[in-house]
Amino acid sequence: MQLDFYQVDAFSRTPFSGNPAMVYRLEQWLDEALMQRIAAEHNLAETAFVVRQDHLWQIRWFTPQAEVPLCGHATLASAHVLFTVYGEPGDSLEFSCMSGPLRVSRETEQLVLDFPVRRAQPLADPQVLQAVQQALGAPVEELLALYEGGAIQELLVLLADEAQLRQLQPDMAAVAKLPGLGLLVSAPGNSQDFVSRYFAPGIGINEDPVTGSTHCILTPYWAQRLGKNRLSAYQCSARGGELACELAGERVKIAGHAVLVARGQLLLP
Repeated sequence: MQLDFYQVDAFSRTPFSGNPAMVYRLEQWLDEALMQRIAAEHNLAETAFVVRQDHLWQIRWFTPQAEVPLCGHATLASAHVLFTVYGEPGDSLEFSCMSGPLRVSRETEQLVLDFPVRRAQPLADPQVLQAVQQALGAPVEELLALYEGGAIQELLVLLADEAQLRQLQPDMAAVAKLPGLGLLVSAPGNSQDFVSRYFAPGIGINEDPVTGSTHCILTPYWAQRLGKNRLSAYQCSARGGELACELAGERVKIAGHAVLVARGQLLLP
């Protein structure tokens, strides 16, 4: 069996920046264990699999170690492949996933994700705060958590400024022991409204280059803090990526560019 794959750099205008994702357009779902092994083989932050069912595209995302409930950059990458490689008509695509309905639209040169708001709540737990500060090696101004099903899904940490954020060298072993999938760190930006970094060693991603889904958490936080619904954002990883965010009720719109950088075939027995 041969499966076509496409590697896309998302949230970037040019190759070798933004966040790379692998995309597979399937006729039907593969075995879940096989999809996980394929993601591990590619060893990118995310590998996306899409299957058409009626008028919707079903989408699933896998890190090298686990399936995740929501991923922005690999959804952007999948839409780019469906529009540019497979010639999907129209200017919007509807996706369905375990986090609910998603939409990606073409607007001028950008693709715009329409994702659900994810609101973090203040976390007053001195033990978690101490563990976070030790893992980051930096003082924390605010600590919040995103809860799903009564459990912590993500931790959100606020630092004083962009310089402090850029200088972070977290202890990844300590970060992996924190509750939730990953540690999201943000601060006011020098040139943008806010900046961020995202560390998730517990699911096989020491630092994610550009994370669309975390901006579903960051956008409502910064919209309230800054008193504005349209926000410019930058993820300060080594590759870096720009995002234009908008809070629209209970939805977050996240705009960015994407570029196809590689394609090939996976050969399976």
